Amino acid sequence: KGNIMNNTMNQYLSYESYFDGGLADYIGYSIVAWAIAFFTLGICTPWSICIMQSWKAKHTIINGHRLQFTGSAIGLFGHWIKWFFLTIITFGIYSFWLNIKMQQWITKNTHFVN
Repeated sequence: KGNIMNNTMNQYLSYESYFDGGLADYIGYSIVAWAIAFFTLGICTPWSICIMQSWKAKHTIINGHRLQFTGSAIGLFGHWIKWFFLTIITFGIYSFWLNIKMQQWITKNTHFVN
């Protein structure tokens, strides 16, 4: 049993983690995401966020496994409405949790492809 554990650990540690996205792609996706949010007056910002998260995940490899972002703009929009309402009724206090809630949602919707 010790050899199985050692082999598994060695195999796990032999994989590399890296990001293979390029600058041109990043600039292009950023411009598209910004334009979507800007020209819709922020209403489609969840779509912009999903576009960028999908691009980041698609180019991230962790321990030899590529990531995939499966979140949808509609799903995020529902959360945004809820978060906006909670921020209003708590006179802005809930806004301190928004960054954490967003990161939790992104993480929940990011998975390994292989």
